[in-house]
Amino acid sequence: MNMDAEPLIVERVFNAPVEKVWQAITDPAKMKEWYFDLKEFKAAVGFQFTFTGGDENKQWLHECTITEVIPGKKLQYSWRYPGYAGISYVTFELAAEENKTRLTLTHKGLESFPPDVPELAKENFMEGWEHIIGTSLKEFVERK
Repeated sequence: MNMDAEPLIVERVFNAPVEKVWQAITDPAKMKEWYFDLKEFKAAVGFQFTFTGGDENKQWLHECTITEVIPGKKLQYSWRYPGYAGISYVTFELAAEENKTRLTLTHKGLESFPPDVPELAKENFMEGWEHIIGTSLKEFVERK
């Protein structure tokens, strides 16, 4: 992995307590409502999970392995596509700010994906994460 490459970072403050945001990013029943429909998910180092995402043109199988868990604070997992070179890492970091939560999502290693596959371009990930974190997760955790 090119350590000099700039990671993709999306940061948002949610009007919700850390516990609620942590549950949203680690409970598969809740994740299904704002993220992807994961058959199984456990916030435990070494746990492997897959999900499919994409658009009407192509669905992509995502293979992930949990690499770090600090309950209520940090969740990290690898993110790769079978049949394609490259591996990336997604990190969710949570910090309480009074009765709100600052979430910082970092996706590093995107430059390791094949440059000739336009769907795997950093811009597409930025657009996706902006929507997932800035709209879907925000609406989910701020619902009363």
